[in-house]
Amino acid sequence: MPGFPGETELIEELRSRGARRMPRGERLVAWSTALVFVSAATALALAAGSRPSTGTILLFVATYAVVSRIGFEIVSGWALPTELVLVPMLFVLPPAIVPLCVAAGLVLGQAPALARRRIHPHRVPLLVGSAAHALGPAIVLVLAGSPAPEARYWPVFVLALLAQFAADFAATASWARCSDGLSPSAYLLQMRWTFLVDATLAPIGLLLAAQAVTHPPATLLALPLVGLLAFFARERQVRIDHALELSHAYRGTALLLGDVIEADDAYTGSHSRDVVALAIAVADTLGLSADGRRDTELAALLHDVGKVKIPDAIINKPGPLDDAERALMNTHTIEGERMLDRVGGLLGDVGRIVRSCHERWDGGGYPDGLAGEQIPLVARIVCCCDAFSAMTTDRSYRRALGEEAAIEELRRCSGTHFDPKVVDALIRTLR
Repeated sequence: MPGFPGETELIEELRSRGARRMPRGERLVAWSTALVFVSAATALALAAGSRPSTGTILLFVATYAVVSRIGFEIVSGWALPTELVLVPMLFVLPPAIVPLCVAAGLVLGQAPALARRRIHPHRVPLLVGSAAHALGPAIVLVLAGSPAPEARYWPVFVLALLAQFAADFAATASWARCSDGLSPSAYLLQMRWTFLVDATLAPIGLLLAAQAVTHPPATLLALPLVGLLAFFARERQVRIDHALELSHAYRGTALLLGDVIEADDAYTGSHSRDVVALAIAVADTLGLSADGRRDTELAALLHDVGKVKIPDAIINKPGPLDDAERALMNTHTIEGERMLDRVGGLLGDVGRIVRSCHERWDGGGYPDGLAGEQIPLVARIVCCCDAFSAMTTDRSYRRALGEEAAIEELRRCSGTHFDPKVVDALIRTLR
């Protein structure tokens, strides 16, 4: 299931992106990729020797178009079961013409969506360029002399699959950088699911190819399996839809509680929003997962929610608290956990983090006296960002510190009050 806000927001963005006009920079990348692919694929096709019948070509293009409409929704976009058709194409057709056939199949498969404007015409070059994955195996098989789909040639087939992955990555990495700001390493990590699907289906495609070499219509045997995959893809999409709805519900509840905090105490509400921005930046610097980033945002937003249970006279006291008042104030993390536990689900889990947001690295915090790695990492992040925000904000009983003075205080307390690696990450974020 997608996380929040990382995977969730990216999946929602990818869903909505197709129907929108592409920015100029993205159009330039899409057209450049398409032109490079068409040039390379045309040059390769001109080197093809034999020409199959038009009917065989149309059969494969149409089958590829049908299969390309079946997609498993993943963070990086869609994983398509087209390997079931691509592999037989590489053996039944001259491999040199397969990349152009794949491009035709991809455009044909999206023709209904283009007609209904669910996909903007600007994205046609992107569709064409995405066929570049077929160049890798086609080139390998041409150089290998177009071997038959027999087990003795397995090293060639493994090399062809690796070439497919390399061509796919090379053709789309620049697009990922332009459209999503993903570094090549981050994009490669996202593509692992697409590669896994292709690697799993490639042996089945090879078995189909062994039959299709003498009987091209045997490729249609893939359609029942494609139908089953389509059912699973639809089930997955429904589960993702439900997860997105649940994420929106949790986020809405969290924002509502944030509004309650601000209505009860304007300073606390504003302070919480400042802590959210800092904490998310630190989470990104530390490379937290999407789930960790989600928990960081929610915990930072709600770390003071329990203060609504604390009397205003204590919250707004223009001076230091006495021991009794401090003891009562220190119960706000427990109250926050109780409030969020009543909501349950994801926010119940966040409540357990909220409870620990005033623990200290040396064990001198509250309410449980946790120390070091016993304290959840997200709570350590919120604690440090909370302190920095408080130090750089005017309070009723003191003036705000400057940023450099607050940073020096963080360094002084690193290893005692705060996790040293969180302090370092926060300072890197600020600078």
